[in-house]
Amino acid sequence: MGEQIGAATADLVADSLTHYLSQFRDLAGLDEATVRRAGSRFGEICRGFDAVAEQLLRGLAGGAGVAPELIFALNARTELLYGGRESERPEEGCTSLAVHGSHTTDGQLLVAQNWDWHPRQQGTSFLLATRDERGHAALTLTEPGMLAKSGISSTGLAVCANLLVSDRDRGTDGVPYHLLLRSVLHAPRISRALQGLLQARRISSGNLMLGAADEHGAEALNLELAPGYHAVQGPGADGLVVHANHFEPPTPFTDLRVDRAALTLLRPTRVRHRLAEALAARAVDAAAVAAALQDHFSFPDSVCRHVDPDVPEPEQTITCYALLLEPEAGRLSIATGPACENPFARWELASVFDEDAAPEVRS
Repeated sequence: MGEQIGAATADLVADSLTHYLSQFRDLAGLDEATVRRAGSRFGEICRGFDAVAEQLLRGLAGGAGVAPELIFALNARTELLYGGRESERPEEGCTSLAVHGSHTTDGQLLVAQNWDWHPRQQGTSFLLATRDERGHAALTLTEPGMLAKSGISSTGLAVCANLLVSDRDRGTDGVPYHLLLRSVLHAPRISRALQGLLQARRISSGNLMLGAADEHGAEALNLELAPGYHAVQGPGADGLVVHANHFEPPTPFTDLRVDRAALTLLRPTRVRHRLAEALAARAVDAAAVAAALQDHFSFPDSVCRHVDPDVPEPEQTITCYALLLEPEAGRLSIATGPACENPFARWELASVFDEDAAPEVRS
């Protein structure tokens, strides 16, 4: 499977490596030799944490014709770029949310997010569908050479990602954040997913908006992670939980992102206000969530991020993609950003592997 992914995305992987090697050098002061050494170590760590992911990544490297240590470094790009250093960090942000089925029109859980990152990654990121010999399937947005970001699995799990940075982040000798995301999509049920996340030797901070569904119901929770720390937020009385790029205080460490991530303190409030009427009526649907993700308060640093003409190109951030995840239905909808300008294409996990599979596009 990994070899097929690598062969199909070899050009994209080469492009992504060029981009991130320059980011590692210019923003984190890491030359290629240092990146390769770190990648080798992350490969060893991955083998101990998630042997399936480790095999996938080695196969991907072979299929793409790339040294495995560089592929493992890509999957640790958050740790290599941030890693607790006080260097110039790129502006990366996201807004994620979940609405409990008690407050949706169809009674089903909705999980969603805007993924905000450098505009060039919009052109190389793609949806990755995998199905193993057990029949376990996953559909996830990812960057070339990587295995996961936000997505859903055939075991009823959904995950969305938000960057967090703390002064506890170390950058090496632990499980990278993007492998934690993939581990959720590999898990047979939410309890095992949480065990894997909380028992892992974590070296960086990150936020995971989680949804889970089985024949007995569906639930959502938000999990803030840092080395040696975790905090949980669930839907409130209004059925909503929403998160951006800062820890919810108090924390026993310093949040290194709260004063740098544009509008992070207000994005959750804006989403809550945009959804307030539908939440009160217990009538939240995909259209209401999409409208919240399209909010332009404090434009261009809004929930729906746009290019800021006053920011140099290497430091630009936009909403690359908006995603709506429905774990009970096994459905993922995605819109190319800015989220206000493009329709959502809806993919069904049950049919995404059919030869004639095509998304349903909705305005």
